[in-house]
Amino acid sequence: MKITVCVKQVPAANEQRLDPVTGTVIREGVPSILNPFDAYALEEAVRLKERLGGEITVLSMGVPSAQETLRRALAVGADRAILLSGRAFAGADTLATARALAKAIGKAGGADLVLCGRMATDGDTAQVGPMLAEMLGVPHAADVSEIEAIDGGRVTLTRMTDDGYRREQLPLPALLTVVKEINVPRLPSVMGVLRGQAAEVTVWDAPDVGALPEETGQRGSRTRVVRTARPAKRAGCRMVDGFAALMDAIQGAERK
Repeated sequence: MKITVCVKQVPAANEQRLDPVTGTVIREGVPSILNPFDAYALEEAVRLKERLGGEITVLSMGVPSAQETLRRALAVGADRAILLSGRAFAGADTLATARALAKAIGKAGGADLVLCGRMATDGDTAQVGPMLAEMLGVPHAADVSEIEAIDGGRVTLTRMTDDGYRREQLPLPALLTVVKEINVPRLPSVMGVLRGQAAEVTVWDAPDVGALPEETGQRGSRTRVVRTARPAKRAGCRMVDGFAALMDAIQGAERK
């Protein structure tokens, strides 16, 4: 079974700095980590490999330093790491990102199952996974909290919904985005860390995956950030004496 896990390197800081001109996240000088949601997708891929066998490829798009994030994935059980990196990919929105990842998966030989984290903590759009499924032409399920079984060319899963949980089956190949309830990610062993550091990370530029300039980066994006702003910090306190006064204050706030 061939599993591809799409991961992203995100800023570790809670307070992200934004470029006032482009509106994009400033990554220089900020420590980076594996996107937390992607850690759950990676762990689930490793568990599936332990149960069913196969090969795990981790795929990312980003700056050269993202190789360290991919080495962490190799340390916990992935077999192969691919990084899309180059100026042609810079400034990509979710659509251009999904298009580039789809081309990379195709060049890598395809996948029976593609796993993604629900969203990235630096964007919170939750769009890349579903868009990537459309680019690959495969069915997808979002917010997966359990992969029950993979058998007979189908995957049986449980999804979290606004009304509870829903059990579904999808034919393979398929793409799933997972939530943190699906598992508890493992820590890499010492031998795993050494293996990850010694492993080779394959780096592809846009021409390597057959991506045209108008399909990638800012040129291939269909959305752009017009303006970004942080909400003003406001604080206030009003003291009330007794339950009746509290209810009057609440009702007054509701009327406003």
